Parts: sequence; structure tokens; C-alpha cells
Amino acid sequence: MTLALTPENTLPADAAAAALAGRAWLPDVAGPAVVVLREGQLVDVTRTFPTMRDLCEAPDPAAALKAAKGEAIGSLAEILANTPIDARNPSKPWLLSPLDLQAVKAAGVTFAVSMLERVIEEKARGNPAAAVAIREEIGKLIGDDLSKLKPGSPEAMHLKEVLIEQGAWSQYLEVGIGPDAEIFTKAPPMSSVGTGFDAGLHPASTWNNPEPEIVLIVASTGAIVGATLGNDVNLRDVEGRSALLLGKAKDNNAAAAVGPFIRLFDAGFSLDHVRRTTVSLTVKGEDGFTLEGSSSIAKISRDPADLAKQMLGPHHQYPDGAALYLGTMFAPIKDRDTVGGGFTHKYGDIVTIAAPELGALVNRMRRTDECEPWTFGASHLMRSLAKRGLL
Repeated sequence: MTLALTPENTLPADAAAAALAGRAWLPDVAGPAVVVLREGQLVDVTRTFPTMRDLCEAPDPAAALKAAKGEAIGSLAEILANTPIDARNPSKPWLLSPLDLQAVKAAGVTFAVSMLERVIEEKARGNPAAAVAIREEIGKLIGDDLSKLKPGSPEAMHLKEVLIEQGAWSQYLEVGIGPDAEIFTKAPPMSSVGTGFDAGLHPASTWNNPEPEIVLIVASTGAIVGATLGNDVNLRDVEGRSALLLGKAKDNNAAAAVGPFIRLFDAGFSLDHVRRTTVSLTVKGEDGFTLEGSSSIAKISRDPADLAKQMLGPHHQYPDGAALYLGTMFAPIKDRDTVGGGFTHKYGDIVTIAAPELGALVNRMRRTDECEPWTFGASHLMRSLAKRGLL
């Protein structure tokens, strides 16, 4: 299947009122540009903000973006149509991930449902066939409605003691209901892929899934300045074998999808809007399989601001800011091929992650070694900007 991107299936419902910042590749300079969407056109504001990091470090990024002057590089419709690699004309601009120098971090086990699935992965040791029975066993023991349980609270600590006594404690329950959140590195700066790109699945995995999430954009000061959508592609069998394989399960070529744009906070869109957002997921396979689900941020166990504070503060700094995946409550268990076999991706799946306030992030799943290789890093960005006289 091919990807067909249009403004209508990409933008937020209220795009005309939104401060939308993105990045696009400019073939004529062989480098990226920071762009803003204005009246259907993408406008290059790189002379004012050489990197997305610079824009997000402004005292008021949304106001700064709206005031920035620049030149149009083409219509959003034309650039979106040119973004998927199968349809790309390399002489014309295409859209990129909106992230550049930010650290790409992720919070894990932030929803009760996904927490239980992590426990199941651990106990199944990466075997999806064993998951059904274990899911029933865990559900009988602790239930599946832990959304009202505040991590680190006396009630959570009492539950921990009970579970230990019954031999049911898990490292995933520790970060799900304990005082410390799981914050890990999802991908290196500059390595994420945007909407319309192929997203990577390591061929060593036979049990994997998409993770639809909101991604917070956090400045070096700790201020949360905006949000976008993300797919924290996960290899369930790899992580299930051992939590020490988290890096192998999460950080692979093209396995961090982010986009389509960063929506910067202003009077019309704030962290409170993020807290109320519902993220939807649709997976369509070449085999005719369809999976749909949703993830309501309102059901998150840890407040987004608390997660950002645990990531960045006096004990850990990010001078270029960070992008933080908030985690997902959606853990797909719908059988795909066999009864009890659960869900796993097939190459060619089209994954759409959407929210009314943030638009839609669309990717096709491919082998990691068949996705476009990551060849343009931070050093290349600096040389490109210097050559263009922008540093």
C-alpha cells in the first residue's frame, strides 16, 4: 500500500488558529528548514530560527513563530504529496520530522492497561501464545482498573506489599505505581522520522506493536512549550525476554515516528488541552486486517507535567531541550492470524495516529534495514547551516 498525504488528512481540525512549526528538506541547499504553516503555504523561517531547538528556546515560541518573517517554499499540499519515498521527486521539498537537536525521550508504563501488558510480556518471556492465560491470571489478582491509584501514594505502596507477599511483584509494577517514573532514551537527536515516512520494525521481532502517544516538547528550562504526535514502535517479544533489552526493543532505525507538526502552546492550545486529548490509532494491513483503538490522556496515571519534571531538572539537564513521549494506554491484543495469537505487525501496515488538536501522523511499517538509512546527523546540520550563512 502507498501513502497519500493531504492537508485534509494531516492537519488539526482548527489548523487556521494553530501555531504549527515543522521542518522540511530543501534540495536546492541540501539541508533542512524550519517552517511555519501560513494560509496553506509552508514558509521558511530558518534565518530567524536556524533550528527547531532555537524556536522552542524562545521566551514565547508561539508568538515568535507567528512574528517570524520568511519565504514560502511551496504549498503544504504539494510538499505532503512529495513526502512518501515511493512518490518523492528528489528535486522538490518534502516534510521531515519536526524534531532536530532535542533529546528524544519516552515515559513507559504510564497507564494501567499498558502496565498490565508489560507485566504480561515479562511473565510470557516474549511468547504471545502464553499471554492470554497470564492476562487472565493477572487480572484476577489485581484487576485492570488502577487508573485512580496515584503512583507513590500510601495506597500504592500497600498494594506493592500485598503483591510481593503473593509473589506477583514485577519491575513494571514498580514504575507503574511506585514513586519513580520510567524515563528512557527512545532515539538519538536528529534520528526521528516524520509523517509519510516508513517506520522501522527490526526483523528479529515476531511480536510487536505501535504505541500511539502524545509527545511533549520541553525547553531546556523545563518549560513545556508544545506537543505533537508520536509512534513509540515497540518490540514486545524482545523487551519481554528481558527489560535490559529495552534499548534493542525501542531504539532502531526509523522506529521513532514524530509529527506531523509541533503545535506550540498559546491562548488556544495549552497543556490542559493535552490532558484532555484522546489519541486514536488505526492499523490497516495489506492482508485486509484493520485494527482501531484510542488512548485517552485523561486516564494517565502520572500527570504530563510531573513526567516532564522527572525527566529534566536539577539532576539532569538537556541544553537543547527534549521531546518526551508520554506513554500509551493502548496495548493491542486483537487476534490477527490465529486464535489466541494476539496482534503483531506485518510489513506494509499503514499506521495512522491522530488527535483533533494535533492532526495525523501516518507511517508505513517496513524492516529497519529497508527504511531510509539515517545519514544526516547533528554535525551535518551544523555544516549545512554554516554553509548557508545561518550560524
